[in-house]
Amino acid sequence: MDRGTTRAVLVTGASRGIGRTIAVRLATASTVVAVHYRRDDAMAAETVDLIRARGGTAFAVRADFADDSGLDVLLDGLAAGLRHHTGDTTLDVLVNNAGVGCRADVAKLVPEQLDRVFAINVCLPVFLAQRALPLMRDGGRIVNISSLATRVAHPEIVGYAMSKGALEVFSQALAEQLGPRGITVNSVAPGLIDTEFHGDRLRQPGTAAELASKAALGRIGQVDDVADVVAFLASDAARWITGQRIEVAGGTSL
Repeated sequence: MDRGTTRAVLVTGASRGIGRTIAVRLATASTVVAVHYRRDDAMAAETVDLIRARGGTAFAVRADFADDSGLDVLLDGLAAGLRHHTGDTTLDVLVNNAGVGCRADVAKLVPEQLDRVFAINVCLPVFLAQRALPLMRDGGRIVNISSLATRVAHPEIVGYAMSKGALEVFSQALAEQLGPRGITVNSVAPGLIDTEFHGDRLRQPGTAAELASKAALGRIGQVDDVADVVAFLASDAARWITGQRIEVAGGTSL
């Protein structure tokens, strides 16, 4: 590949669900995508194959952020993969998608849950961005995946909502800091999206219809709904958008 015309992308948590669809959506003939995943080699390989089928180039990087060395492993794998495919380690787009849930209300929340959800959903994106910035080309893009839960109260997932709220604050501050470099930073906040994250909840009789009725557009979101917005924010068409929270929820709880 000619590095002058090649765009390098890293998507965390890209072996399935929203992350996979984002990684595939960003794939073009002039793009190399680093597919981060935690442990499912087969699923990560499927994502890489899907990207290659679209004419893009991809490689998988396995790193478990539950381990203290997870961030180092990711960055080492990213650098090695980019050197192999592009000849250097320059990064153009970072999508912080990896995250974990935290199902408990205030009465049931325990310190271990809050520590874990903030470590993965807040600290990881912060320190990944910190270490990726020296690699990022001026005019690059950072997109952080947040949640509808930062706007609409969900007491049963209060820890998760708090972590995503912190991520949005970080996004706005980072956008201000990186403005002089032309790097945009935005948050995408999905509502209810049909992924395995929700288990069998959306397959229960009547549940899907009830949940869909909460959205002005009358349906449950699909992964493409989110990926298309991320792709826009990662493109040159979004060059004048930064520090923003874009909700992708079909008008839920307006």
